[in-house]
Amino acid sequence: MTTTNMPLWVWAITLVVIGGLLAFDFFFHVRKAHEPSLKEAAWWSAFYVGVAVVFGIVLWSIGDHHLGIEYFSGYLLEKALSVDNLFVFLVIMSSFAVPRKDQQKVLLFGIVFALIARSLFIFLGMAIIDNFTWAFYVFGIILLITAGKLLAPEKEGEDEANNVMIRLAKRFLRTTDHYDGDKLVTYENGRKVLTPMLLVMVAIGGTDLLFALDSIPAIYAVTTNVYIVFCATAFSLMGLRQLYFLIDGLLDRLVYLKYGLAIILGFIGVKLVLEALHTNRVGFINDGQPVHVFTFDPVHSLMIIVVVLAITVISSLVSPKGQILSAVRAVDRLAHGYLHTEYHGDDEEREENFQKMVDAVAKLDKFDARRAQVAHMMEESGAAYALQKAERLHAEAMGS
Repeated sequence: MTTTNMPLWVWAITLVVIGGLLAFDFFFHVRKAHEPSLKEAAWWSAFYVGVAVVFGIVLWSIGDHHLGIEYFSGYLLEKALSVDNLFVFLVIMSSFAVPRKDQQKVLLFGIVFALIARSLFIFLGMAIIDNFTWAFYVFGIILLITAGKLLAPEKEGEDEANNVMIRLAKRFLRTTDHYDGDKLVTYENGRKVLTPMLLVMVAIGGTDLLFALDSIPAIYAVTTNVYIVFCATAFSLMGLRQLYFLIDGLLDRLVYLKYGLAIILGFIGVKLVLEALHTNRVGFINDGQPVHVFTFDPVHSLMIIVVVLAITVISSLVSPKGQILSAVRAVDRLAHGYLHTEYHGDDEEREENFQKMVDAVAKLDKFDARRAQVAHMMEESGAAYALQKAERLHAEAMGS
């Protein structure tokens, strides 16, 4: 790893470029509410990936090639973690029944808040590394624990639209259950109130903070160059909004992504601990002397990240079990979204959301030969229970 940094003028240019891209995204795409077409999402996703790749090539060619390797390793790692963020964003927006054309504003907020949160953690992490010799041991243990959590079964009944931050906001602030376009504040009965759009952003902001706690220790295992850490993080977040609309239908198909991330984070955690031992200065470990252990060089680290991600994505797309699990997840998400009737604008919108759930259930019929497996996954994930509640609620609504 390298600890070299960049002059202030390089930082200034980089910040201006990133700020300009975010401003362009807002004023030319997000400001006017609309649902991006597949062509628009594909074009701008390719553009932002292209910008990130060109930046890496320039860094590789005019600087030390090790910086280029570390940048691409960090970029791939942070991109994979950012795509994992999209799963949570999808669940939150489904729970709050955010209108499709207004989802862009929520996503851009999530990206900007994530960039701010991760930037703070980047400089905090560097301060810890510079001042405490045990930092890499702690970071390594954090990543190993995170990898273990990713492998743990998902908790049944988690409700992203009713987490502690949302409950506090509803308790102490004036809120309404009705959207007013993409406005954060509106008037109801002559009083200023906060709309569900703001509550969605509160929920996403909270998850951004949690994700930042995992991602920053991970990328510091790849490089300790603050500039590379920042750029890899920033460029991995750029274009995430467009990517959401591009792979929306595929998100539920990436069922093995969390296992791939668990392997990568576990590998990086071990890598950090080995490097901490190799450069050890902690007094109670080997009398404060370095321990001669094997360490991974940047090229091998990059290869491992690429191979694991490739295997994970391909396995998710071709696996029959993965296809069933993605269909079950879609039913579960849509059922939970329908149960939050307070966020549906009117009876027509409620019925539209119910029909989306019915269509998702109908897609399970193509797995007729694996009916027992489908039933087991529905029961195990809690989707069967959520579906029953949604159908009962719909029947009561129709009866009334």
